[in-house]
Amino acid sequence: MFRSATFKLTMSYLAIIAIISIGFSIGIYQVASRDLEFGLQRQTERITNHFPVFSGSPYLHSEGADLRESRDHLVGRLIALNAVVLIGAGFASYALARRTLGPIEEAHERQKRFTADVSHELRTPLTALKMESEVALMDPTASKTELREVIGSNIEEAEKLNTLVANLLRLSQLDDADRAEVMNVMPLNDAVQAAIDQMQTIATNRNIHLNASLDDKLQVRGDQPTLTQLFVILLDNALKYSPAGSEVSVTTSAKQQLAQITITDHGVGIAKADLDHVFERFYRADQARTASDSSGYGLGLSIAKLIADSHNATVSLTSRVGKGTTAIVAMPIPEPAPVKP
Repeated sequence: MFRSATFKLTMSYLAIIAIISIGFSIGIYQVASRDLEFGLQRQTERITNHFPVFSGSPYLHSEGADLRESRDHLVGRLIALNAVVLIGAGFASYALARRTLGPIEEAHERQKRFTADVSHELRTPLTALKMESEVALMDPTASKTELREVIGSNIEEAEKLNTLVANLLRLSQLDDADRAEVMNVMPLNDAVQAAIDQMQTIATNRNIHLNASLDDKLQVRGDQPTLTQLFVILLDNALKYSPAGSEVSVTTSAKQQLAQITITDHGVGIAKADLDHVFERFYRADQARTASDSSGYGLGLSIAKLIADSHNATVSLTSRVGKGTTAIVAMPIPEPAPVKP
């Protein structure tokens, strides 16, 4: 599809350039022809006026042949020039067409992969729901306890579907969000502490110590609920892949006009080959992280990156397998408001 579109767009660009080039060539030919004719006539008049003896010379009255020869020479030069222009324009048109269609093709491919991934992720819990329900219905000897287990399992799958749909909706909202939306200057600790409060119960249940060291003077420009969601996602990942009895630390500090939020765990870590892909939608590493917990859909970090982008912030991960992972969010510190005299 895009190969054909590239060819058509290249031909369109080339046709436009050809029309312009030929149009200019015709104009140049007309002007140059008139100038040549006028020049020959003036030259003949000057010679005859200064040297009347040559007025009857046939050499002075051969301007028609000279003019035709000059015009033919001019046409040849213009044809050669147009050939060079069109050859160069062909390559330039193709490069421009590829540059124009490249982002569209890339977005189309991402959309195709996204649709395929969504279909796969939706199919898995739906298939589990269908199979468990069919087995329960076909078993006439199923006890009440067994049926309750099936219903409970179905509820778990329905919750997974609900989480997936909510995350997809959030991704869509963040994709369509106006980056120029006005955000308020706010204490960074409000968003970070709210995220810690949300995850404290989970940390306690998993016997993980959640340690915070926050700079209460830091200010950022942003939307608190959205920023809180960003930190909740990073904390959830840190807790999810940390062993019981370990510690997850959260620190905030100022570095070179940036507010830096660091979340460090001592869990299973991420393989170096996976670090470049963890922010891709539906990407999940195949090593211990996936094996330790399969309830996620690989959307959390994609949402985190979109939230960071919408706040002109960056989010990055560094990790060592078996040693743990560090997530760092860097946000611009707004300039202080001028003091009124």
